Amino acid sequence: MIVDCHCHAGKGDGLTGPWDTDAPLGRYLERAAAAGIERTVIFPPFHSDYRAANRAVARLVAAHPGRLYGFAFVHPARDRGRVRAMVAEAVAMGLRGLKVHRHDARITREICEAARAHGLPVLYDVMGEVEVVELLATEYPDLPFIIPHLGSFADDWRAQLALIDHLERHPNVLTDTSGVRRFDLLEQAVGRAGASKVLFGSDGPWLHPGLELAKVRALRLAPRDERRVLGGNLLRLLAPAQGPPSGAARPGGLHQAG
Repeated sequence: MIVDCHCHAGKGDGLTGPWDTDAPLGRYLERAAAAGIERTVIFPPFHSDYRAANRAVARLVAAHPGRLYGFAFVHPARDRGRVRAMVAEAVAMGLRGLKVHRHDARITREICEAARAHGLPVLYDVMGEVEVVELLATEYPDLPFIIPHLGSFADDWRAQLALIDHLERHPNVLTDTSGVRRFDLLEQAVGRAGASKVLFGSDGPWLHPGLELAKVRALRLAPRDERRVLGGNLLRLLAPAQGPPSGAARPGGLHQAG
């Protein structure tokens, strides 16, 4: 099974660029299906109200049973003091992980502890601030952290090399392949840290999932290792996450993403 671990979906309200305006899912799903991608993790674009945005993502997940997994987005500063409640609601709606972005603010203990309480992986875009990974990995050794883009969507090769060091040393630190343009560094990440530390991701809908998948195919991994990167590693991380409890309200009554 091929699983894309990194895709945005729904409407944002910032209107400064695609990343906080609109992440349409329809065209992405067509492209993913053509590429043989069977399941996808979705989370909102940037938004001024992540609680509302997470509810919209839960609606999308419910509308595509067996096709989508959902991660909740939380803002470390603006959501301070209510993260635990937001995460509990997200889990009750069936969401399976957390997304945090340094563009909003630096990750906090509040977020890490809420994720750990529910057995959720955390996908944290550090925007090149790779040094924080050392602190996260050692303070929360039982919490899996996915650091996307090999640590830098901006192709900061110093940050990407530094992240490979963390991948080698810390069992709970992983990365994804989304937006990584330096193919030699992607090869190095798999070669040094092993296929169990790398996840396939596309950063859809803005990057083409078929093109991003081709990078993984081009690594020419052994079949077992390729299966790990293309879905096995993610499914292992999602296994501990709690699903919605029996009788819990479904997201059908929530506002739908556009």
